[in-house]
Amino acid sequence: MIKLVSIIKRRADLQPEEFQDYWRTTHADLVRKLPGLRRYVQCHTLLGGYRKGEPAADGVAELWFDNSDALRALHGSVALQKVEDDQQAFIEPGEHRQLFIMEHVIKDGPTHAEGVKNIELVKRKPDMAIDDFQHHWRVVHGPLGAAIPTVSRYVQNHTTRAAYDRHEPPPLDGLALTWFRDIDAMRESARTHEYAVTRADESNFVTEPLDFIITREHVIV
Repeated sequence: MIKLVSIIKRRADLQPEEFQDYWRTTHADLVRKLPGLRRYVQCHTLLGGYRKGEPAADGVAELWFDNSDALRALHGSVALQKVEDDQQAFIEPGEHRQLFIMEHVIKDGPTHAEGVKNIELVKRKPDMAIDDFQHHWRVVHGPLGAAIPTVSRYVQNHTTRAAYDRHEPPPLDGLALTWFRDIDAMRESARTHEYAVTRADESNFVTEPLDFIITREHVIV
């Protein structure tokens, strides 16, 4: 399986509630018609995240396909054109970052219908080789994050190696996804020794500080 991730900001004239409603209904109806789509999840930034200003993103879309051939088959399709045309109705121009992702499940635990999902936008240290970064993140850092007691599920999304061979480098090196039973469990995690150890390791391989959003999942397909 290969995954396409979109990190998006809402159009400047839309309120967060308007953006979320349109994305979850009108736009989702178009995306679910894409040929070859196996799974589609929207992650909406919690409305409480707007109290201190604009968050790093208004949401993240995750789309799964069987392989790269299935993605290539979308090009030129009527269904894809309708999706792209409709993005103008709710996404701010120039504020739509896409990544081709390989998933690494670090902690294979449950998700919760009313739970929260923390999404960190990951950039490697500028002087670090891609392979070294991905190895450290998965092999060294992964077990540290998985040890945080209140994390129910943890999945690393690594930008595919092939994406670095394109004319323009990818906008991010990946996303760190962690699920919690609820917002209290997420807050509790920050008080643990395991959390402190995990955070201390970040300076070894990522550019700090990490942007993040706290979201709720909506499974569309």
